[in-house]
Amino acid sequence: MSTMDWSNLGFGYIRTDYNVRCRYSNGAWGDIEECTDENINIHMAATCLHYGQDAFEGLKAFRGKDGKIRIFRLEANAERLQSSCDGIMMPRVSTELFREMVKKVVGLNERFVPPYESGASLYIRPLLIGISPQVGVSPSTEYLFVIFVTPVGPYYKAGFATNNCVIFRNIDRAAPLGTGRYKVGGNYASGMKASHAAHVQGYACEIYLDAKEKKYIDECGAANFIGIKDNRYITPLSTSILPSITNNSLMQIARDMGLVVEQRPVLLEEVSGFDEAGACGTAAVISPIGRIDDAETGETFVISKDGTPGPVLTSLYHGLRAIQYGDVEDKYGWVTIL
Repeated sequence: MSTMDWSNLGFGYIRTDYNVRCRYSNGAWGDIEECTDENINIHMAATCLHYGQDAFEGLKAFRGKDGKIRIFRLEANAERLQSSCDGIMMPRVSTELFREMVKKVVGLNERFVPPYESGASLYIRPLLIGISPQVGVSPSTEYLFVIFVTPVGPYYKAGFATNNCVIFRNIDRAAPLGTGRYKVGGNYASGMKASHAAHVQGYACEIYLDAKEKKYIDECGAANFIGIKDNRYITPLSTSILPSITNNSLMQIARDMGLVVEQRPVLLEEVSGFDEAGACGTAAVISPIGRIDDAETGETFVISKDGTPGPVLTSLYHGLRAIQYGDVEDKYGWVTIL
């Protein structure tokens, strides 16, 4: 892969050598298969196509200064996938099967893990879909679990820099007791209209308020929201928010930095009083927020007065990345080394 410009990778799909697959039928998971084909051949009446039986995950592998490959929080992603499986009536992928397949697909595509100094990583996408043909609304009887990988650069071209966000009150991402807390495809489809409108208007992402009262912040596009104020790390608590593994990790690091962590409903009117704010997730780790505009009311909430990331989010960002790349000791047991 010496011809690849690792330092200028975007966040998109690049073909790699292998993906791995496993089928579920007759009540049991089969053998793991190595595959070079990028395509999936499924029936036109498969439940994933008609009734949304699909769940997925996103995690990354990093090459350290020592040349070793580190996969970040593999077990936590397995557990979140299991929660999604429970939520939309699919058979659980065991942590053992998940671990074996992730390690295998990364190992098979080792030459696509970007070098340490590039700032890029190998994105890992596990996907579980219902594949049995049926026209009645009921859970599938057969499933396909696929994991593919692709090298990626920063989610935002500018990297760790402040971005502006917008609120669209006329679009909801998820209902309070719906599927918002599961990582399923429908949640992302429901956000595409708002996301597209935000980008057209020059914003990095959209912010969703709670669907019931439109008073509280739920999520930032496909990422969790975090705020910093008076040595407190504040993040929304809601039944419609996807539990972010990145956010969970940052909360632990924040505690160790001496911050008080608060998971609670976050009123929109609080935001302008925050010292710092950001969106966090696997893709960008942390994307600091400079300003939030309310498209309906015209109100503006300025967070970063000088347009630069604040000191706390900067420390959290570099602290997490240091663990991912093996620059500091992994005292939490988050990293799996190949």
